[in-house]
Amino acid sequence: MALVLNDEQLMLRDAARHFLSEQAPVSQLRELRDTGNEDGFSRELWSGMAEMGWTGILVPEEHGGLGYGFTGIGLILEECGRTLTASPLHASSLVGVAALLLAGSSDQRSKLLPAVAAGEHLLALACDEGPIHDPLRVNCRAEADTGAWAINGSKTAVVDGHIADSLIVSALTGGGVSLFLVPANTSGVTVNRVAVLDTHVMATVEFKQVQLGEEHLLGEKDSAQGTLDSILDVARIGAAAEMLGLAQEAFERTVEYLKQRKQFGVPIGSFQALQHRAAQLFGEIELCKSLVLKSLHALDDGEDDLAELASLTKAKTGETARLATAEAIQMHGGIGMTDDFDIGFFLKRYRILENLYGDSNFHLDRFARLRGY
Repeated sequence: MALVLNDEQLMLRDAARHFLSEQAPVSQLRELRDTGNEDGFSRELWSGMAEMGWTGILVPEEHGGLGYGFTGIGLILEECGRTLTASPLHASSLVGVAALLLAGSSDQRSKLLPAVAAGEHLLALACDEGPIHDPLRVNCRAEADTGAWAINGSKTAVVDGHIADSLIVSALTGGGVSLFLVPANTSGVTVNRVAVLDTHVMATVEFKQVQLGEEHLLGEKDSAQGTLDSILDVARIGAAAEMLGLAQEAFERTVEYLKQRKQFGVPIGSFQALQHRAAQLFGEIELCKSLVLKSLHALDDGEDDLAELASLTKAKTGETARLATAEAIQMHGGIGMTDDFDIGFFLKRYRILENLYGDSNFHLDRFARLRGY
């Protein structure tokens, strides 16, 4: 498939850009921070996203969604990266829906997807248990208990876990890893809100003798590690799309600043050294555009090399976003380190996205292992 957007996708991207620039500018993130918003996002904005159909863009039409595919929601996440939009779109409408599509039974899909598509039910993936991303490290256990399951353990860095209605939890079940749909209000579930560097919010979740019936098992017992990897690859590509938008916006703001800021009576953008650095960054961003779009197409087409592509995309986009935000701070000079300019928010958001679902080093290592090195 050609790495270009068709007319419908261009219209979707342009509509998302207009909506977010009007309804969710970077100033809204500053307001959420300054007011100490407990949700970490605007409920009014979320309602607007639902009205636009974004909350159900990945949900099949038979369950009340648009069925527009991964490319569609990826384009929206890219625009969310430009405005640093805080919302459950990534955690619930992308990752949560992907989990139900990949592992959910027909009953589970019929019960949850219409509410998720309407923005009325929020999902969150709970798979990490340590300070860094390691999906193979699973100590949370689910033990059979008189026809049901009893879950004990804890999870960390649960994106939007503090506002989730249902948690998708990985746990050991004796013969391997299984996934469970855990209603957040179940007895024994304790959710602790954690504010992070970029003003967004995560959660730590503790499970103490959480009793669940068989209907809460997501997919096959003991064999969910491969499914979890596939869900995480969706999450990684979504994070890469958001980092791409973030990098583009940081670059464009910096170029505009280079045109306006003067030293020795001339714009600093006329200095050849800064032009070279900007040109290099432009090339890196263009490469990432191709990688992200290729990965989104691969998700829609179910390509076999998706795992390799997901790691390659997450690693390269993370490196480029690091360069874009670092150069943005450097080229803005001292004022870039102050709270008066919004450019610092881009650096903070990059730091969180880079470490979500594995940083560049994690994915370079994973890519090498997948390639047999």
